[in-house]
This record gives sequence, structure tokens and C-alpha cells, in this order.
Amino acid sequence: MPANLFQAYTLNSSLTLSNRILMAPLTRCMADNDLVPTQAMVEYYARRAEAGLIISEATIIRPDGQGYPNTPGLFTPAQIQGWRAVTDAVHSKGGKIFAQLWHTGRVAHPHFFGDGKVFSASAQAVEGSVPRMRELTYQTPTPASLDDIKQLVADYAQAAANAIDAGFDGVEIHGANGYLIDQFLHHDSNRREDEYGQTPANMSRFALEVVDAITARIGADRTALRLSPGAYFNMGADKRDREVFDYLLPQLQKRKLAFLHIGIFDDAMEFDYLGGRVSSYVRSVYKGTLVGVGSYTAESGSAAIEASKFDLLAIGRPFIANPDYVARVREGKELLAYSDAMLAELV
Repeated sequence: MPANLFQAYTLNSSLTLSNRILMAPLTRCMADNDLVPTQAMVEYYARRAEAGLIISEATIIRPDGQGYPNTPGLFTPAQIQGWRAVTDAVHSKGGKIFAQLWHTGRVAHPHFFGDGKVFSASAQAVEGSVPRMRELTYQTPTPASLDDIKQLVADYAQAAANAIDAGFDGVEIHGANGYLIDQFLHHDSNRREDEYGQTPANMSRFALEVVDAITARIGADRTALRLSPGAYFNMGADKRDREVFDYLLPQLQKRKLAFLHIGIFDDAMEFDYLGGRVSSYVRSVYKGTLVGVGSYTAESGSAAIEASKFDLLAIGRPFIANPDYVARVREGKELLAYSDAMLAELV
């Protein structure tokens, strides 16, 4: 048994995790047509409450943030109440849960929210079509104006407050995986020539404004951030991006967040311009609590924690296949293999 995974971990002055295993955010598209969490979702999350911390599936902060069908929201009273049922169920089992706050930016589609603009950092479109709805092709986004950015920052902060009202223990800002915040952090998607583009400080500005607005609303100790220095998703690679993260990460260090979480599959790959794996790069710059993810097993994740590569281990697909993942690892039981067919239903 990888014993260090079962050590308690003090995340902040008010929140101690019972173990170092986090359930990674996993998009399941199982909200109802009003984007309200369902009873099936209540049961789904409650079954996984033994994780040290659950990070919810990505949850949109306002209607024009939607890019996939039936993804839950956190901007209406009904959605807040729906999530309250989820958090109550998780807490009743002794679990902890953060809400992941999401705006998909240029990956959004008006099909989901009626007439309206698709916003991004710049007018750089994504190629292809919407997953699960291939008849919908992506549109060229409208560059967010300064007023648009101000409103987006306010909407992130309101969604964070809504999350606390819904009973979440904190929030993780989704700043990774090619979505809105990430679109400001990479040269491929950010071609702006104003105070939000061109230089590392300018390209980091939107992310930091969102972080600052949320921490002012709910506290830094209940605020986390997910980032993708590498692992480009819906985005082209650019070696200049390292300069953005070289600037951003020390700025985040000053803010004393609950944790940083490495983005999708980042640590399963190596990047020449980062000098290897993303966790090694981030750890060299950022000294706060770091969450690693990317095809780790319990054993390899435990070894990485032992080597101080990161502090907490996020597990994704194995948690879909094994609702009792934590117990199975603790007891040395064989894990059930994940299959794509499991995505078709909540298990």
C-alpha cells in the first residue's frame, strides 16, 4: 500500500484532507436541460466521498460559457440548490468538495445559449466541431472588450460566492485545457495589442484579476487554480508561452492559494521548452501546494509525492471505473479497468 497517500494533509487553517488522493474534475454532461445537477449526480459524487477532496466536474459561470451539452451551471437559484444536494451528500459521508468554475471561451457555441457572442482573448477560431454534437462547428470568437473582461471577472467572483452558498468547501478556477482563461495565457489564442496581450504581464492579467476577485469574495484559502503550461488542447504550441508562466507563477505564489493543479495530462508528457515534465517546471517556480495529474497510478503517484514532485495526487478515469477507488488502493484490491463505455452513464 502506498502509505503516504493516506496521510492527512492540511490544506488551510480550516480544511484538513483525510488523505492525499483527489478526485479530478471529470466532465460527464449529466445535468438536466436547465443545467441543474440531478439526483444521479448526487449519488455519483456521494459514492466517491472517501477521496481526500473531490473537485467537481467543470461548472459554467454564466450561460455563454457553455460549450458541451448538459454541463451544470452555478448561476441560477435552481442550479445552486441542485449543487447543495450534492455537497450535502458528500459531507454526510465525511467528504470534502470544491467546485471547478468554468467558462469555455472560444469553445462555447450559441446553440446552447441562443443569440449571443462567443468570447475569447482574440478572434482566433478553434477548428472542428462540438463533441457529442458534431453538426455544430466552432465559430470565430469576438475579442472580449475591456468592459466584457470586467464583467467576466465579476461573474467569476459571483459564481464563487454561489459555490459557497451551495455548500462547496472552496473552488478551483479552471484556467487550463484551452478554455477562456487559458486562451489569454497562450500566444496562439491571444493576439491582443492592449493591456491584456503581447507581454507576459499583460497576458497574465486576466487570470490574476479573476483570482484576485474570487479571493476577495471567498478567501484565498478556499481558492485554487488549474493551469496548463503545456498539454495544448484546442491550441497550438508556442515556446514563448513559458515566459508567460515564468511571470504568472511567482505572482500566484504571493497570493497563497489553496493549491495549484496541473492541467489535462500535462505530467504524462515532456516539453523541451519547460525542461521536462510540467510538475518539475511548476515546482521549480511555485512553492505552494501542488496537485499532480497525468496517468499516474497510486504507486507512481505515491513515489512522486515521496520525491516532492507534488503534494497531492489527482485521479481521473480510474475514479469513474472505481467509485471505491480509495478503499481499493488502501486494501490492495485490484482496480476495475476504465472503458469509454462508462462515459455513457453515471456509475
